[in-house]
Order: sequence, then C-alpha cells, then structure tokens
Amino acid sequence: QVQLVESGGGLVQTGDSLSVSCVASGFPFSNYIMGWYRQAPGKERELVASITSGGDPYYRDYVKGRFTISRDNAKNTLYLQMNSLKPEDTAVYYCNRPNALVSWGQGTQVTVSS
Repeated sequence: QVQLVESGGGLVQTGDSLSVSCVASGFPFSNYIMGWYRQAPGKERELVASITSGGDPYYRDYVKGRFTISRDNAKNTLYLQMNSLKPEDTAVYYCNRPNALVSWGQGTQVTVSS
C-alpha cells in the first residue's frame, strides 16, 4: 500500500539549518510531482515546496532562498533542506503528491526557538 514516512525534524535555534526526508513506497515515485507541506498549530496544512519528476522546483515566497527541495528517484526519497530557519517555520512537516494526494504520513516536527 502507499506509504509516506517523514523523518529528520527536531528542535533548533533561529538561523540554524535542518534537513528532513520522506521515503515513499507503494507507487511509482519517479512518475509524480512531490511536495512538502507544513501545518503549524492552529493553522491549516499548506504546500511549502514541490518538485517535478525531472527536478524542477517550486517554492512559496516565504521560503524562497532559504529552503531547497530535492529528490532521489532511485531511493524513492524526497528531501527538504531548510536554512536560516525562523520561529514561524515551526510546524509539522509532511510530504505528499500535490496532484494526487494519498494518505498522510505521521509527519516530522520542526521547532525553531527564538
């Protein structure tokens, strides 16, 4: 069955860097646009960045220049490198397929202290 497993979150300070990963299974990963979403306390889940199967990225304005999305199709793995983290980046981070959503994984908590 389709499964998305996120990992790599943690507690960091403002200005630090952190990388999160998502391992996908149960579908042909390389065929799909993949995206990173986040959900902050009391807010709706939102798409932060996405990447096509060929590696073309898209970013929300508030993470441009700070976050880098990448993928390894051979490993069925999606990555998000987050630099210059801010307290407002605090959220649970999830991966999914923006054009064909599947069941959400457990997510990985990223907490940025001021």
